[in-house]
Amino acid sequence: MKRFVAGTAFFLAVGFAAWLGSAEKNPAPSNGISYPTGWQHWSLVAVSYRTDNHTIRAILGNDTAIRAVRSGKTNPWPDGTILAKIVWKEKALENWKAAMSPGRLVHVEFMFKDSKKYAKTYGWGWARWLGTEQKPFNKGPRSCISCHKPVKNRDWVFTDPAKLPE
Repeated sequence: MKRFVAGTAFFLAVGFAAWLGSAEKNPAPSNGISYPTGWQHWSLVAVSYRTDNHTIRAILGNDTAIRAVRSGKTNPWPDGTILAKIVWKEKALENWKAAMSPGRLVHVEFMFKDSKKYAKTYGWGWARWLGTEQKPFNKGPRSCISCHKPVKNRDWVFTDPAKLPE
């Protein structure tokens, strides 16, 4: 009986550890690009709101992006820049209906600047993961590029970095 309990406890522990490990795994790649780890800890570049689809966006940047923002050198953005955009549907605050807050997560998308690696896509790698499940959006970089075409003279980036204190 002790062997049975010990064996069962062992398999439950191994199963629980495997479950915990799988919960922390990154989503599958999007457009051949791996999900960037640690982006949730990057610094804020800007926020935006789209009136056409009622979404709130937080734009974050890795250290390279933040150095570029602080130095005012964002056109072109330096190689090594990664910009993240988290997109939520708007939701009115329960106790203040005039204020909008993030509601349902729509997607998280990234732009990876590497002028050599992504030379065929104007120096940027484009990736998007959908919803809280972070399902890869694999329609190819051309769908991203076609949307960003109006800002090709801004190194393909819509965002105006917010002015931040030093």
